[in-house]
Amino acid sequence: MANPTAANHTVANYQESAAAFEKRWQQYWRENDIYRTPNPGDADFDPSKKKSVILDMFPYPSGVGLHIGHPLGYIATDVKARYKRMSGFNVLHSMGFDAFGLPAEQFAIQTGQHPRITTEANIENMLRQFEVIGLGHDPHRRFASTDPEYYKWTQWIFLQLFNSFYDPLMEWTGPDGNIVIGRARPIAELRPLLDAGEWLLDEDGIAQPASMVGDGVKAESAAAIGRAIDRARLAYVDEVPVNWCPMLGTVLSNEEVTNEGKSERGDYPVYKRPLKQWMLRITDYADRLVSDLAGLNWPNGVVEMQKSWIGRSVGARVNFPVETVSGVDSKIAVYTTRPDTIFGATYMVLAPEHPLVDALVADDAKAAVSAYRKQAAEVKAVSAKDDAEREKTGVFIGAYATNPVTGDKIPVWIADYVLMGYGTGAIMAVPSGDQRDFEFARKFNLPIKATTRPTDHWLAENAPADIAELSGDAKLAKYVAAPETFAGAYTDIGENINSANDSISLNGLATADAKARMIEWLEHHGIGRGRTQYKLRDWLFSRQRYWGEPFPVLFDIETGQVHGVAETALPVLLPEMTDFKPQSNEDPNSEPEPPLARAREWMEVAGIVLDDGAVLPVDAAAGENYVHNGVEYPVRAFKRDANSMPNWAGSCWYFLRYFDAHNNDAFVAPEAADYWSKTLDDNGKPLAGAVDLYVGGAEHAVLHLLYSRFWHKVLFDLGHVQTPEPFQQLFNQGMITADAYTDARGVYVDIHDVEMRDVDGKKRPFNAKTDEALITVPGKMGKRYKNGIPPEEICDQYTIDTFRAYEMYMGPLDSSKPWQSDAIVGMLRFLGNVWKLATQADRTDVLDAKIDSLVHKTIEKVGKDIDNLRLNTALAALIELTNALGKQGAVHADHIRALALMVAPFAPHLGEELASTLAPDEFAAKKSVIKFDWPVFDAEKAKDDEFEVPVQVNGKKRGAIMVAADADQATVEALAKAEENVARHIEGKEIVKLIYIAKPTPKLVNIVVKG
Repeated sequence: MANPTAANHTVANYQESAAAFEKRWQQYWRENDIYRTPNPGDADFDPSKKKSVILDMFPYPSGVGLHIGHPLGYIATDVKARYKRMSGFNVLHSMGFDAFGLPAEQFAIQTGQHPRITTEANIENMLRQFEVIGLGHDPHRRFASTDPEYYKWTQWIFLQLFNSFYDPLMEWTGPDGNIVIGRARPIAELRPLLDAGEWLLDEDGIAQPASMVGDGVKAESAAAIGRAIDRARLAYVDEVPVNWCPMLGTVLSNEEVTNEGKSERGDYPVYKRPLKQWMLRITDYADRLVSDLAGLNWPNGVVEMQKSWIGRSVGARVNFPVETVSGVDSKIAVYTTRPDTIFGATYMVLAPEHPLVDALVADDAKAAVSAYRKQAAEVKAVSAKDDAEREKTGVFIGAYATNPVTGDKIPVWIADYVLMGYGTGAIMAVPSGDQRDFEFARKFNLPIKATTRPTDHWLAENAPADIAELSGDAKLAKYVAAPETFAGAYTDIGENINSANDSISLNGLATADAKARMIEWLEHHGIGRGRTQYKLRDWLFSRQRYWGEPFPVLFDIETGQVHGVAETALPVLLPEMTDFKPQSNEDPNSEPEPPLARAREWMEVAGIVLDDGAVLPVDAAAGENYVHNGVEYPVRAFKRDANSMPNWAGSCWYFLRYFDAHNNDAFVAPEAADYWSKTLDDNGKPLAGAVDLYVGGAEHAVLHLLYSRFWHKVLFDLGHVQTPEPFQQLFNQGMITADAYTDARGVYVDIHDVEMRDVDGKKRPFNAKTDEALITVPGKMGKRYKNGIPPEEICDQYTIDTFRAYEMYMGPLDSSKPWQSDAIVGMLRFLGNVWKLATQADRTDVLDAKIDSLVHKTIEKVGKDIDNLRLNTALAALIELTNALGKQGAVHADHIRALALMVAPFAPHLGEELASTLAPDEFAAKKSVIKFDWPVFDAEKAKDDEFEVPVQVNGKKRGAIMVAADADQATVEALAKAEENVARHIEGKEIVKLIYIAKPTPKLVNIVVKG
């Protein structure tokens, strides 16, 4: 039995030493710039080395700082970065800050303190904490999204979007040699296409290649061409329905609105109303955003979430003829994913704000329509679930459209379950095939016509009670005659019924065939066209906030035309202000008055329009004309955009800035982008993603990743980056959970005031200050639960390296696991044993073959496990090796060196201490353990000579045997039958067969018996 006193002495000895050397090594790292990684062009850059870019998701600098749950992913990437450095890679591993955000602005509104002051203080605190836990970030690549030197390039990228359009048919070869269909092109190239009629305007007035729009319209006048160009830009201004909260004075995202239609912050009413906003045309990239996922190493769940969010569907755009109240022929355009059901369209529904409503509404319906539109403007639900479940409301507008396949006149309604921002803002209602349409039709007594034959099972489940005993055919006949009597809509696929006119019959066709036939018929008759649609919407990109990137655009006061700011005038800096609060009031029809609008001098700009359409701001005192580069231009009056970009903007591209963090002439130099972004696979083929490993929480599985991919693809199309994707491997770390504690009122009690006491032999929580028994609430760790422990506390108590190693050992990195303070002692003991072996154990020149084999196996396993982020099993192997070495009377120096180097990525302070002690001359030359070579394993020594093989009898384990790697089957069978417990279970029984799984290594014996 081990001597506990000796063990405690070892731990104490290590802890005392670490308390001194951890601080010393951190100072050494700072003073010697250990984690600086040279760039191409630097004198000490080695281009012969492979590169590895290992990044964490951009953190927001919270005022609260880090708790012990936050560093899980940071430590994991740090471990891998250190391992890669020791494996001979040039490693880019740094950390900046996604620093624009609402919390700092809210604090500014409450206190008057400029959000920059708050943000910079928060950053300093987080940097201090990063240093406390020993993260090896390159400090020379660090920046914050709020730095003007950084957001200059965010604004520059916005201008690339503004000055580009998307050509969906352009075929080109990317830098990786792959053929790409679709490309962003300079906006100047669109005008000749419009002039030549090669691009036409579709039904919505959007410019598209002529082959894609059928009966498109040529933009003839200069004004029409100008509008078409502006609408085609990848960044464009549009009037769109938004969630407007007048009391907060800002537009809110859907995620910021509660299910009750109130603002998440403040619980104020939120209204749906149209406002002019900047939009980014992400939908143009929808197909590539789906198809390019195939080349990435991402979790399947995230891939499916991205696909679902994009929501690609193939259907048809169909025009329903309608006559306006003034007698003008018009049409209602709808998009449907089920054109096979058009024979069942018995009414139409427009979004309340649809522009055709005013042209169609009958005089006797105007009052009801006006009242309903006012009612519908208030947001009542946001999520699809709430929308589906709430009571259906609507108003008949007194107009009728014509179903183009039946010729029937069908009523036109408005209802708030149809959204202007999705599809065309109008639907053909097929109540037999859509549950919302079904409920609406039953409520308002509208006709329901069946067009798809349901399954017998569905008929049985949904039939009214009075026909429950009828046969399947009889139920079908009842359903065809009166589908409104059944429980709901049949929304699945099947054979078409009731779907024929004089020129087409879909009856008897399966859904897929019926869709194809109907699209063909619609196109032939000029009634509609096949169309791909997406659930994904264009990205609303305006916020009524101060603390965000200003838009690099100017609006001509006389013409209203929007111009990009000349690149030489970037960055557009935020004005200095003291009042950061948006104007708030209770009127839902009030116009937004963002804080920036109050900076009058900043808002008003004199400028000249250059030949490329960009505006160069000039001194307002310049007079009527201004000479630039020898050319005289008239000076015009402009105003800035009072909105700012959302906090997503800076985090869309920051990973690229790490490649060349302080370049004033480009967002990244081509040689830096070329080196850091290109990785070849084992076959020499370029990988799609620029960042080799990207680690962060699953909560960013959709929006951040989707937006980053969109911006990156635009930059790729325009030739500014070398890869079509930003992130090659994505890894979502799990969560560290912790118990929280509440008193009888449900109020959370600070974890530092909780004391565990023995009650009837069990540990129970009590408030140490009041002696009140507390209630344990398992779950997340965080500020609101008062159970967040700063990492400094654990580091001070157990050493920094112990904290780091324990977090990696708690369980698989991608799983959630509970923090257990009592379990960390085991990791402290492990590092203490490593310390003792390296500093106190006797040495021997004799290599123990068995130990030597274990060392080589451990080197192989730990390297592979770190590469695959199986960090808990890597540590388990190191603990096993340490225990084995500890049982030796003396240890070989090579084995101690290997152990010290393998421990170093997990425990870098201990690694530096041991490397400098065990190999002082080598350390003096290399300056750090991260410059030491990772140990190399001998494949022959790493092989297992024998294996423990479980033996089953009829599938149940009854014993285990040791089998030599080269044992033949007869030998294994004999050993299995002779095993004592196995022998008892097969005695007197007939062996039917014996199964031996021997490859690639001996795995299992299963003896099948009877009798």
